[in-house]
Amino acid sequence: MATILTAVGFMTALGALLALLLVIANKRLYVFEDPRIDQVEGLLPMANCGACGTAGCRPFAEMLVKGETEPSRCTANSKSMNQIIADFLGVDMGASEKRVARLACAGGGNVAYVRANYTGMKSCRAAALVSGGGRGCSWGCLGFGDCEVVCEFDAISMNAQGIPVVIEDKCTACGDCVTVCPKDLFSLHPVSHRLWVACLNLEFGDLAEHHCEVACTACGRCEQDSPEGLITIHNNLAVIDYSNNSLASKVAIERCPTGAIVWLEEDGAVLKGRDARKVLRKRALPVG
Repeated sequence: MATILTAVGFMTALGALLALLLVIANKRLYVFEDPRIDQVEGLLPMANCGACGTAGCRPFAEMLVKGETEPSRCTANSKSMNQIIADFLGVDMGASEKRVARLACAGGGNVAYVRANYTGMKSCRAAALVSGGGRGCSWGCLGFGDCEVVCEFDAISMNAQGIPVVIEDKCTACGDCVTVCPKDLFSLHPVSHRLWVACLNLEFGDLAEHHCEVACTACGRCEQDSPEGLITIHNNLAVIDYSNNSLASKVAIERCPTGAIVWLEEDGAVLKGRDARKVLRKRALPVG
């Protein structure tokens, strides 16, 4: 009996000692966390997309509470919700411009030639490993939709010609499509970049057009018609200097013979110039 009582007493004393040590450790090692962080995190979309420049919504909430960033940096959130966050923290919402993914290719199956049939896993990354995927244009979209698959926000859909279409309202500029595309056709841009070259083909003139009817042929008409410094022809491709974006207008697209340079409207419409060849074909071009 005495042995049992001794054991019980020892365990009780040990438990009390450990509890005391935990209390002391808690006080010594306690790190204050602003309770507003949880509240701000609850007002974020919990997308963890990284478009704000942080690893997720929690780190972004912490930066907001510390005053190290602005609510408008969260492009996945609505403006009204960002304003609620700003009012809650007593700060200005900021004026960060929304960014979206843009695709530098318009060569769908009805305008871009396929020189060899690819048979295998229906994946752009897989196809790219087999002689570039079979497209005549080595820079063109392969059309298997890896970008659509990785987009967690349903901001990309494949059109009837096998070309990804970005829905600006849903795009958070997370960059997943940029990472997954084996042809490096996606890039992230502010929505104010409305003048766009939908091509990355570096071949010149007829050779570029031989592979894709809507390829940039480096004719230079867009450069000639634009204010100096806005567009240059580099490596047989029209390149827009977006530091001069205020000079951009629809004038630059009017004489493009293939419609490779376009104007992107806010409603999602893609405008081509008056001289662009009209594409009426709906069916895919034959292989070969």
